[in-house]
Amino acid sequence: MPCVSPDGKPSETGIVTLKAVQAGADTPEKVQEATGNPMFKVRSGLRDLVNAGYLELKGGKYSLTETALDAL
Repeated sequence: MPCVSPDGKPSETGIVTLKAVQAGADTPEKVQEATGNPMFKVRSGLRDLVNAGYLELKGGKYSLTETALDAL
């Protein structure tokens, strides 16, 4: 399931991923460990969330944007 629904809002999977990042999972490996999702889904979901403006990627680490905080 994609992390961003067609209306641009985070899906259930997206919310789980955002909450993992909020709790400190700032790399794909940490998100995978926190969510239990396969790595290909984690990477795809992180990419979707960055493209939708919910996450930022700086120096190989993910962080929430204001948009993500509003969505949570």
